[in-house]
Amino acid sequence: MILRTFGWSFAVTALGLVAALLYGGWVGFGIVAILSVLEISLSFDNAVVNAGILKKMNAFWQKIFLTIGILIAVFGMRLVFPVVIVAVSAGLGPIEAVDLALNDKDRYQELVTDAHASIASFGGMFLLMIFLDFIFEDRDIKWLRWIERPLARLGKVEMLSVCIALIVLMISALYLAPQAHQHGGTHADKTETVLLSGIAGLITYLVVGGLSGFFEGKLDEEEEREHEAEEAAKRSGKPVILLAGKAAFFMFLYLEVLDASFSFDGVIGAFAITNDIVLMALGLGIGAMYVRSITVYLVRQGTLEDYVYLEHGAHYAIGALAAILLITIRFEVNEFVTGLVGVVLIGWSFWSSVRRNRALVASGDKGGGSDDASKVTSGA
Repeated sequence: MILRTFGWSFAVTALGLVAALLYGGWVGFGIVAILSVLEISLSFDNAVVNAGILKKMNAFWQKIFLTIGILIAVFGMRLVFPVVIVAVSAGLGPIEAVDLALNDKDRYQELVTDAHASIASFGGMFLLMIFLDFIFEDRDIKWLRWIERPLARLGKVEMLSVCIALIVLMISALYLAPQAHQHGGTHADKTETVLLSGIAGLITYLVVGGLSGFFEGKLDEEEEREHEAEEAAKRSGKPVILLAGKAAFFMFLYLEVLDASFSFDGVIGAFAITNDIVLMALGLGIGAMYVRSITVYLVRQGTLEDYVYLEHGAHYAIGALAAILLITIRFEVNEFVTGLVGVVLIGWSFWSSVRRNRALVASGDKGGGSDDASKVTSGA
């Protein structure tokens, strides 16, 4: 079962890591490995949502999603999108950006370094908004209760996350931008660049979040109608019909749009670890393959949701990446430190989930609908 579901992902991982080793040596190997882990972790929620939709589609459309869909996910968001970000920030054409990345690394690195302040400000604000909206939401299950409970109460204040993000942006522009990368331009130019890029990141988050919320609302309405139809079918003794034809096609398009919006955090977070688009594409591509495999596994087994703290760990990793991106506007942070911070947080949340499940089994509670068991794992 595991080999059949994750076989292609294992093969792509092996090829990707070998390619990273040949391209960037052991440093490249390590960066790609860290990027893969982060992409998988940050996309767990994507896999859960995908599985919930995919199980309603017939076998043909499931195969379409897992073949054509993976090409769109890997070559679209994980390869083309990072190139576009670099090209826009450095004032290059996409083809020129790829050509420089492959054939003139020194010039490419110089251009990306010059554009790093805008990339870091844009990405930092986007990721910061994801993190703030998560920690200010009141959830039934809490991981680090001593942090999350008071923050959930603060989250009742309207637009608090936007206000905090704008304050952080102003501080970053005033105290980090003036001496960022002295390759030309005045201090005022750098401050303006950080401000405008950060505002662009905030607007992008609000647009993506708005579209995702719209689609999720439509999905909830559709699920409610389908649930009613399933209940009616059960009462009449008729089989439940899976989506096919035009309905499945539009659901496939919806999945691709949703996958793109979910991919933003992983792609933006990757810039906190490396500016090399080749290593970025390898790491994110490997991660995207596992997201698809996990989606299939969920459809067949439905067990991933048992690890309830993984979502928390992934969002704390996003918060750490946001802070690191903003810090790198002025200061250099080693990519392994950046990657390991996220991996440690995600690994800690996974282990906490395992301990929680053991505590629930020991207490005879298999529902797990509250955060009582988190007292065991968080020390509360």
